[in-house]
Amino acid sequence: MTQGAGQGPEVERTATLRDFRVPAYVHTAHPGDTAPPADPAYPDDYTPTQRDLPVINRTETVQVPVETAPVTPAPQPATGPGPLFVVGDVHGYLDELMAALQAQGLIDASGQWCAGTTRLWFLGDFTDRGPDGIGVIDLVMRLSAEAAAAGGYCKALMGNHELLLLGAKRFGDTPVNSGAGTATFQAAWLLNGGQKTDMDRLQDHHLQWMARLDAVEEVDGYLLVHSDTTAYLDYGDSIEAVNDTVRETLTRNDADECWDLFRKFTKRFSFRDEGGADAVRSLLDTYGGTRIVHGHSPIPYLLGEVGSEDGEEGTGPVVEGPHVYADGLAIAMDGGVTMAGKLLVRQLPLAN
Repeated sequence: MTQGAGQGPEVERTATLRDFRVPAYVHTAHPGDTAPPADPAYPDDYTPTQRDLPVINRTETVQVPVETAPVTPAPQPATGPGPLFVVGDVHGYLDELMAALQAQGLIDASGQWCAGTTRLWFLGDFTDRGPDGIGVIDLVMRLSAEAAAAGGYCKALMGNHELLLLGAKRFGDTPVNSGAGTATFQAAWLLNGGQKTDMDRLQDHHLQWMARLDAVEEVDGYLLVHSDTTAYLDYGDSIEAVNDTVRETLTRNDADECWDLFRKFTKRFSFRDEGGADAVRSLLDTYGGTRIVHGHSPIPYLLGEVGSEDGEEGTGPVVEGPHVYADGLAIAMDGGVTMAGKLLVRQLPLAN
C-alpha cells in the first residue's frame, strides 16, 4: 500500500502529539504480529489511540475490474420482499466493492442497480485505509435511490470509522478526555488510516448522511450491527432506543460524548473465545433476532491468522467467505480487504 493509504512516515509524524498518551494495554501493531490482543474484552477506559489493526500490503491482489465481469442479475421472488444481501467493511476500496456487487448481480457493468426488489445492507466502515472512501459513500447513496425506485432498498449502518471521520471533521484537534490522557479525533483518524483526499472531498451532504445512519437493525431474524461488541447495550434496550440515542449524541455535537461513542464502537472480539456465545445472546435477547451479523473485526484476526506485512506472494490471509462462530450465532463479514483479503458481499441465509 502506498503512503497515501495512511501508512507512510508522513502520516506517522503528523499524528504524533506530545500530549497523546497511550495506555499500556492498547495493542500496538508491529511487523511479525500474528494475532490480535489475547483479551477480547477491552477495559472500560479503552481508547483507540493507536492504529487499531495493521494494514497489510495488497500488492497485486485486487479483484477483476468491474467492466470485464459478466453480470447475472440477482434472482427475484415471484412475490414478497426480494433477497437479502449484506456487505462487509469497504474501507475505501471502491473498485473491489463494485466488482463484488457486480459478481452478485446487484449492479450492472455500468455500476447501476440491476437487482430489482433485492434488499442490500452495508455494515459500515466506508472510508479510511483505502484510496476512495468518498467514492464509496457516493456509490452507496446513489444505489440507495436506484434500489428504492426499483422496489428494493440499499441501506447502511453506522461504523466506528464513520464516527471517526465525523469527529475529525467536526472537532479536529480539539482535546477530548480519552480516559488515558489527552487525545484528539484528528490524530486518531490519521493513526487509523485517515485519507487526506477523503477529507478534502468531504461535503455537507456526506456528513449529514453519515450522522443519520442507524447503528442496529433486525431483518429476517438477523440482527445487523457493525461492531462485534456488547457496547450497544449501553445505549438502549431496544433497536429504536439505540438508534435514537446515537443520533441524539451526534446532534448535541459534544466532542467528549462523541469520542466516548466512537471509543465504545471501536471495541471488538466480544463474541470470540470463551463466553462469546453468551455475549451474542445478550444482544439477541435484548434486540431480537436469532443470529447476529457484523463487520469490524477482520476474519483473519478472528481466526488468529494474518499474512505478512511485506506483501510476499502466498502469505496473505485466505478468506473464502463469511466466518460463522460463537455456537453458530455470529456471522462475521469483514473479509479483511485492507489486509489483501476479500471484500465480502453475501446473500442471507448463507448457502451451506
